[in-house]
This record gives sequence, C-alpha cells and structure tokens, in this order.
Amino acid sequence: MLGLRGLPRTFWILWTGALINRLGGFVMPLLALYLTGPRGLAVAQVGLIISLFGAGTLCAGPIGGFLADHLGRRPTLLFALVSGALAMLHLAFARAPLHIAVAAFLLGLFGDLYRPAVSAAVADLVPSQDRVRAYGFLYWAVNLGFAVGSALGGSLAAHGWYLLFFGDALTTLAYAGIVWWKIPETRPALVVSERRPPPWTPLANGRFVAFCGLSLLVWTLLFQSFVTLPIDLRNHGLSPAAYGTLIALNGVLIVFLQPIFSRLLRRFPHHRVLASAAVLVGAGFGLNSVMHDMAGFALAITVWSIGEIVMSGIGPSVTADAAPPGLRGAYQGLFQASIGAAALLSPALGAQVLGRFGAPALWTCCLLVGCVAAAGQLVLGTLPPRAEEAANPAAPSSIDPA
Repeated sequence: MLGLRGLPRTFWILWTGALINRLGGFVMPLLALYLTGPRGLAVAQVGLIISLFGAGTLCAGPIGGFLADHLGRRPTLLFALVSGALAMLHLAFARAPLHIAVAAFLLGLFGDLYRPAVSAAVADLVPSQDRVRAYGFLYWAVNLGFAVGSALGGSLAAHGWYLLFFGDALTTLAYAGIVWWKIPETRPALVVSERRPPPWTPLANGRFVAFCGLSLLVWTLLFQSFVTLPIDLRNHGLSPAAYGTLIALNGVLIVFLQPIFSRLLRRFPHHRVLASAAVLVGAGFGLNSVMHDMAGFALAITVWSIGEIVMSGIGPSVTADAAPPGLRGAYQGLFQASIGAAALLSPALGAQVLGRFGAPALWTCCLLVGCVAAAGQLVLGTLPPRAEEAANPAAPSSIDPA
C-alpha cells in the first residue's frame, strides 16, 4: 500500500515516530548550558564531556549497523529506543563529573544506536530514485520536531531541568511503542539467510570512505551550534531562552524551505550540491565572528541552515545506493560513524579554540574548514550507484512491508 506521494505507508509510520521523538528533543540543544549552569562545570570540562557523548555516537554507528544487518531492523530499533530512553534518565541523575562523563558516553551510544536501522529500513522500503526525497522528508520531520522542542526546551529549563530529561525520555519511548505496534521487519528476504560479508567491508570502498570523511568535516561545523555557539551567545548577554529561540530558527527554516530546495536541486550532480552546502555552512558559522545581537546571530543561523537543508537528504541516499542489500546497515553505520566522529571532535576542538584564542578565531576556522570540504567534494565527484541500483532503480530490493 502506497502512502503520500508514492512513498510506502511503513515509511510514513517511521516518519511519524521520528517526529514524535524529536518533539521531545529538549536536552542536547541545552546540554552545554545545563553542564556549565546547574552542574557548575568549566567550559573545558563541558567540551570533554560532550566529546564523550560524541564517542558514544561514533560507536553507535557501526554497532547499530551490525545489529540492523544481523538481527533485523525492527529488533534493533526496539532495543535502541528503549535503552536510549533509559540512558537519558541516567544522565538526569548524574552529579559527579566522572559520573556525568560516563552517562554522556552511554547516552551517545544508546541514544544513536537506532539511526543506522532507520536509514537501512528506508533503503529497504524506497526505490533508488525516491531515496533523496524520502531521506529529505525524514530529516524534515526531525527538524520540525527540533524546532518545536528547542523553543519549548528553553522555556522548560526555567521551570526545572528535570522536565527536559523526562520529556525527552518519554517521547523516545513513544517512538519505541510505534515501532512495536506498527513497524514490521523490512530487512530484504533474499539476504536474511545469505552469508553476509563482515561489517567492516565498507572500509574497502575508498571513495565512500572519502565521502564520509568530507561529511565529517561539515558536521564538525554543524555541531558547534550545540557546544560553542550557546556559550558565545551567553558571552554576548543572551539568555538560554534566547538561544532556544535562535536555534529553533534552524528547524523552522528546514521545515519551510527543504521541500522547495529538494525540488530545485534534485537535477544537479550530488557533489556540486554538497560543495555548495559546505560553503554555506562554513560561511554561516564564519559570520558569527562579526555578530553581536539576536538579529545578527539569526542571520548567521539562516545562512548555515540553508547549507544544512541543501545537504540533508543526499548523504544517506548516496550511502543507500552504494550499499549491497546485505550490508545496508553496515554502510549506513559507517556514514553515521562519520557524524559520530564529528560529534566527538567538535566539542573538544571548538571549546579549545574558543577558550584559548577567542570566538573570532573559532568562527574564522569554521569558514576555512567549510571551503576545504567544498573543494574535496568537487575533487571526489558524485559516487556512482551500485550496478543493481543503476540497472533497475525503480524496483525496491526488499520484501513488501505492507
């Protein structure tokens, strides 16, 4: 049974679950403020702790991909979402710096373990020519929830930080309930009994590894929005509620502009679109060096948000096209690991540059990294799809999920 605009009904159920989950995504946008405020930690400590969260995210990609390929998408989703909710509650009750650090790592690990399974399920459900659109819709849902959750989280923080942690965990459990109730196993029937190559096989694909490396650079910039940007805003006299409103602008822009950009840019080669996105992300963060008030920071966020919109659906789609059916989880896991590596590196690097050299140096470095990533995409070119995808792009390689 087909859903809206030709995408399968099961995809839209996953989409709904992702939206509900992100509506409660209160904690991560405000984690740096929580750790430096109520917990009283220094900026350098916060950078290290959020880097440990990134280390957990880095581990979550390969582990989640392995589980999705070997256990199936549905059991991996259920385990990951329930354990992620428990990890969120664990962080809420952590007090000592070491305990907080361990809890942050566990939240990164279990909180992101579901992502490769979701991406692999979308590749199972959606044929090649519709994947950019499908992943774009999924990213759109995530950011619709993010826009609402960020703004609401800034207000909730004034009434108690526990509300953020418990609300975040509750919506994650709601997503698990939707998966348990409505999502069947989507793993292709033809690969369930086949012997699959080892999960590190994607590392032998040199061009794909380079693609993941360039994605890491851009995501290192984007993660500054959760670590150094709120600290810089506070140094300019802006409150947590003001930061929540500003960062919600990112989600609002994605909600309103992504469908338009998806239609306008789908005819262009992927590598050129990604190069343009890298320049916009770098320029947007670079603008922070000359901004001093709400209006100025809103302009900077608008610029890098457009870059994020431009790139959002392409990465997982390129990954899905490059992967054989039996290794969709592993390929998505490696791609997610590149984002996890960015989450690991970004807080430590950003906090060190901000603390030692100041905000102007940090934002100028962001501009330079964006330009380097853009040049790399132009040199790499567009990754070709696998032969079976190119030969029959309209036919899904999975079982009928309905």
